[in-house]
Amino acid sequence: MALTPPPTQSLPGVKHILAVGSGKGGVGKTTVAVNLAVALAEMGWLTGLLDADVYGPNVPRMMGKSAMPALGAANVITPLENFGVKFMSMGLLNPGDQPVIWRGPMLHSAMQQFLRQVAWGDLDALVIDLPPGTGDIALSLAQSVPLHGAIVVTTPSDVSLEDGRKALNMFQQLKIPVLGVVENMSTFVCPHCHETVDIFSHGGGERTAEKFGVPFLGALPLLPAVREGGDAGRPVTTAGRNDTAAKPFFALAQRCVDALARLGPAPEDVLHVRA
Repeated sequence: MALTPPPTQSLPGVKHILAVGSGKGGVGKTTVAVNLAVALAEMGWLTGLLDADVYGPNVPRMMGKSAMPALGAANVITPLENFGVKFMSMGLLNPGDQPVIWRGPMLHSAMQQFLRQVAWGDLDALVIDLPPGTGDIALSLAQSVPLHGAIVVTTPSDVSLEDGRKALNMFQQLKIPVLGVVENMSTFVCPHCHETVDIFSHGGGERTAEKFGVPFLGALPLLPAVREGGDAGRPVTTAGRNDTAAKPFFALAQRCVDALARLGPAPEDVLHVRA
């Protein structure tokens, strides 16, 4: 059954809203969203990051800050900022190990507040880290604001690809432009023998992108430095575009910039920056 989104209202001052989604959990979607946001900021974009994964909000840990956001006039929330990225997450309002046990209407209300009652200011891009799957939050966001592009993250395993295809179908049914597919954890290079090992297989992301007629945004290797950066609250992209582990994420960010340029108007002063 086709899904037809109702008219959406844009966010004042936000030029591009990008959704990073996946069909299942455990594929590194948040790692991709965080490093994409930091890479865009390093490239000169005014960037925000919204953690829409209410049940598993990992953005505060990965971004290295977890303070309670300040509440200003008219109950407007001031987002935290680190590495040049403004960010907001349920993990900032409900810290620790307490679960969020909410039904659909409460999720919708929370997302509306994060979108419209947060002082995002002027942004070239707001990156939204969606929860895994094709449930309430993804649909609520898609029907609340005009998403300028979606990125689907998958690993190359058949199980991951099967669910990734569902996410692609969801975005296409909602008439959201798909910027492309990212194959995460694509290969592992042994630090001792330097042999390349395809732990989760290889090439499935590119084949899926070709099947759906969308761009392939690249393969991200499985690197300890990426995991270490996320756990330590310092994303690997903070090391700069010349860092070996960071380079694939900067290449991904540039491909997203180029894809947005093809789709329509974008910030002229940063579209031609090369990673």
